Amino acid sequence: MSSSTLAILHPGAMGAAVGACLRGLGHRVLWTSEGRSDATRRRADAAGLEDCGSLQTLVDSADIILSICPPHGALELAQEVAALGFKGIYVDANAISPDTAREVAQAVASAAGFVDGGIVGQPPKTAGSTRLYLCGNDAASVAALFEGSPLQAIAIDGPPGSASALKVCYAAWSKGATALRANIGGLPRPEGVEQALRDEWQLSSTPTVKRSAEVAAKADKAWRWVAEMEEIAASFASAGLPPGFHEGAAEIYRRLDQFKDAPSAPDIDTVLDQLQSSTISTTPIKR
Repeated sequence: MSSSTLAILHPGAMGAAVGACLRGLGHRVLWTSEGRSDATRRRADAAGLEDCGSLQTLVDSADIILSICPPHGALELAQEVAALGFKGIYVDANAISPDTAREVAQAVASAAGFVDGGIVGQPPKTAGSTRLYLCGNDAASVAALFEGSPLQAIAIDGPPGSASALKVCYAAWSKGATALRANIGGLPRPEGVEQALRDEWQLSSTPTVKRSAEVAAKADKAWRWVAEMEEIAASFASAGLPPGFHEGAAEIYRRLDQFKDAPSAPDIDTVLDQLQSSTISTTPIKR
């Protein structure tokens, strides 16, 4: 596969960084600016990706497509690519449930192959920071494309859905815990014991103090994590486990969606004020 033409749909912060890893190894990597924002164009240009104009041209030109998009759009994107006649290998590396991953596999069943993927970590810039877990018949071949790049690609055993399951389990704790700490942070405020609780955490659970402020630093990503929490909740339900906690986490992040594209991170008090607000915005987010 070393001479394959690759494509990234759509290069957000993570997708652009993954594309940059492939470009750094000399691979040709396509993207399409059709319907995308100026911010996406800037990321793609910085990563050295080649704009092929339309999605149809990308589908006709690429041997391998990597889908890295907000989870709420993963299935629709796969259906769109399939409808345009894609015949190569489709890699879904989105934060979706195992069941949704299997729906994506079915949507692209006419393609040459499907690889289920899950990314753990931040946009890859340095070796050891990020892993891409892959499963499916072509997983090892796709993983080999990243050898020598900052992104560590790992093929695991299991049918489609296995890599997504691993990602779901990881994010259920990492992002779920951030939502829980944010919600707990708002609870002592109306009772007047906020500072006393912080003092106690400082004495008995110092890491909790730092973790409680994480939601402010990551508030600009809250809009994206709503659907991810919903996918995690669906995964718990499918496994016969209570889904309610992560349904609540989805609501917490939904209440913070106004911080999307904020020029700077809000402070924790601003975040908690918004979280406790009784008026929740219903304005659709521009994706």
